[in-house]
Formats: sequence, structure tokens, C-alpha cells
Amino acid sequence: MALLEVNHVQKIYKTRFGGNEVMALKDVHFTVEPGEFVAIMGESGSGKTTLLNIMAALDVPTMGSVSVDGKDMSKLSDSARTLFRREHLGFIFQDFNLLDNFSLEDNILLPLVLAGEKYEKMQAKMQPIVKELGIAELIKKYPYEVSGGQKQRAAVARSLITNPKILLADEPTGALDSKSSTNLLRQLREINQSGQTILMVTHSNVAASYADRVMFIKDGEVFHQIYKGDMKRSEMLDKICDAVTVLMRGGDESEQ
Repeated sequence: MALLEVNHVQKIYKTRFGGNEVMALKDVHFTVEPGEFVAIMGESGSGKTTLLNIMAALDVPTMGSVSVDGKDMSKLSDSARTLFRREHLGFIFQDFNLLDNFSLEDNILLPLVLAGEKYEKMQAKMQPIVKELGIAELIKKYPYEVSGGQKQRAAVARSLITNPKILLADEPTGALDSKSSTNLLRQLREINQSGQTILMVTHSNVAASYADRVMFIKDGEVFHQIYKGDMKRSEMLDKICDAVTVLMRGGDESEQ
């Protein structure tokens, strides 16, 4: 059974005064299996951010549905969606979304604090994660005292602390230098290989090459998909670059 099911999702926004409609998503349909690492690519305005927000239960589709582990997000109340999002989804953002007046430790533990867990249980969950991410010695520091790469690793730790069914990453390398980006992508790949399902929105061909599958969104639809299979990462990168070239030229290419 698929972990995530996106069933013919359409999203239409009305302009501020209701005079015009904008179709952000036209007809998006795909599934994600447990343990997959999927990258979503597309030009600005293609609908990928809207799709991410709907998958994150931050928005609801105009038509169609999104189900996580068999549960239709659009049928939940606002409070139930908020609870489900907190308990079952993890988030990594481009700008880290860390609270500057909280230490890294407090930022990482925040989802568990909101869930009312006891301190001992929170520490037991956090310690192996921060050790694996190489920030165990930094957790008493504040965000403004560490590098961008270290901030993002703290954000990754926060996203994993609830043991989410799906980890959603929105341009996670966008604010990082090349070395920090490579380190983060390798760690995400290792996290995925331990069984964590990851969906990552990215503009970076290199970042996408770490995924098992790359989906290209164009004009609110899935335009093309690449499956890594037995390819080396360098071969995957070449395939992605070719697909991006076709996408930018506006050519037609059937899904595979």
C-alpha cells in the first residue's frame, strides 16, 4: 500500500477581489511508497510549492484528494489536520525556521514540548539524532552562534524528532554553500536509507540527483519522471539536466 496518494489534485485560487481565477494545479496524480526519496522540480509558478503545501496539510485541494497512510487530509477538521501534521509529518525549510531566542536544543525539542512529552523521553529521542547529524556538541548554542550548515542540521533534527511518516523538504540546500549542501544531501540520503520517506522540492539538479525518483511539474501537471534504478548518481544527474533543458525549452516529453 502506498504511503502517500495524490489523487487527481486540482487547486484554483481566486484573486483578492474574486474577479479572476488562477489554476495552480491542473491534474496531479501520483503515489509514493514507504522509504522512497522523491524530488520535485519545476520552474517558478509551475505549482510545485502549492503541491507541497497540500501534501503538508497546510492547504486543501479544490478537487481531488491527498491521503497519507490511508487518511484523506481534506476530510479532517482544521484542528485534526494540525495534530496530524505535528505527529506524522516532518519539515525542513530553506531558511531553517529556527527561533533565535531558543537554543538549538530547545528548537529541536519544540515539537515534543508541544506534544506534552516528558523531558526524559525527549532527551532519549534527541540524543541519537544529534549525534548522527554531528551537532551533539552544539545543542546548547543559539542559531546566531552557528553556521548555516549547522543550523540546517538542527532543523533536520527537529524534523526527525517525532519519527514522521514523511519528511517534507522545501529547498533545503537553498541557503547553504556548496560544501554544506553536499554534507546535508549525503545525510538526507543516509536518513532515507534507514527507511525514512522523503519528498524534497528543489531547483537544484545536484540535489535532485540524490533522490530515487525525480518528478517534473509543469503548468500544474506532472510533466515527466525519472527513476534512478541502477544508475549511478552522475548518470542520474545527466538525465536530470537533459530533462530540465527540455522543460525550459517548452518541449513535450512523455512520462516514463
